[in-house]
Amino acid sequence: MQDASPTKLLIVDDLPENLQALNAVIRGEGREIFQAGSGEEALALLLQHDFAIAILDVQMPGMDGFELAELMRGTDKTRQIPIVFVTAAGKELNYSFKGYEAGAVDVLYKPLDPRAVKGKVQVFVALYEAREAMRRQVEALEAARQQQAATQAQLERALVMRDEFMSMVSHEMRTPLNTLYLETQLRKMQLERGNMAAFGAEQLQRMVARDDRQIQSIIRLIDDMLDVSRIRSGKLSLRPGWVELSGLLRRVVHDLTPQATTAGATLSLEAGTPVSGWWDEFRIEQIVVNLLTNAMRYGCQQPISVTLTVEQDWARIDVRDCGPGIAPENQAKIFEPYERGVGTDVPAGLGLGLYISRQLAEVHEGTLTLESKPGEGSVFSLTLPRRDAPPQ
Repeated sequence: MQDASPTKLLIVDDLPENLQALNAVIRGEGREIFQAGSGEEALALLLQHDFAIAILDVQMPGMDGFELAELMRGTDKTRQIPIVFVTAAGKELNYSFKGYEAGAVDVLYKPLDPRAVKGKVQVFVALYEAREAMRRQVEALEAARQQQAATQAQLERALVMRDEFMSMVSHEMRTPLNTLYLETQLRKMQLERGNMAAFGAEQLQRMVARDDRQIQSIIRLIDDMLDVSRIRSGKLSLRPGWVELSGLLRRVVHDLTPQATTAGATLSLEAGTPVSGWWDEFRIEQIVVNLLTNAMRYGCQQPISVTLTVEQDWARIDVRDCGPGIAPENQAKIFEPYERGVGTDVPAGLGLGLYISRQLAEVHEGTLTLESKPGEGSVFSLTLPRRDAPPQ
């Protein structure tokens, strides 16, 4: 993309009429003329702008053109600016030699020939614009190279994540499938031996319960993978209905109490204030289950509390554990996909629960946040806006 910035030219003369005349000669489309009435004023402009050429009057009170040129040659920002001296002194004073010695590319004598001035300025403007175009091309190539390198790094990371993800999926799937396989092999062996006593009512109930747990584990893994796919494709949608949160929390806590007991933890609930609103009940329950499962997994068999806080415009569900806490540098990472904490003996899962939960909270126009300090446990807070009508 071509830079639309005008090319800047500087003219310096202590006489306003000379500045006006020279301005009229060199101005043109795509050019911006800066005028200075002294060397000091010119120096200030030189430090603020990039000029294609500087046309300096030699004889000025105070700092003359030669002194200004020496200062320009001593500064990195202005060293490369072409300098053209203009003087009314006669050629016999040999200003040309002194001008070239000061670093000038040309010396012009008054009265000026407008065509010669225009031609010289056009040459230096063309050189400057060509140099700027080359610089922009180099910058664009460097930016493209850096973008390509970043894209390559992202691709390599994506490939690594894909391999790690497939490894996690195969591992997490294998655990319930192996259990189901062993169960079926055991029943097959009992049937082949004619041991029908192994299939009594009580035994069958235990078998069905074990099978149900393993099947639910597989279903959760598949659902998590489908949710990630929906999130990334922008197809994650809600089915809002009129939901009462305190009842939902009582049901979830009741259902997960046996699992908490197995994990060596206890669940408590403070949700005495009923609150209703338009939310997706299935998705809210999914978030709460994920948070409680996470607390059981990393809570080190310590008590877990669930608290419902109700305000006029929002409701907040806090899930607090008494585990080891999360270091500040890891608190943002745990909401990324496939990030898994340092856990206990409980299977770690795919590392998708918190990522999916935050996305679901945001689809509800709510938030899922974390407060944690190492050694002081963690509090995950789901805040939901209250609405008296379905979201539009």
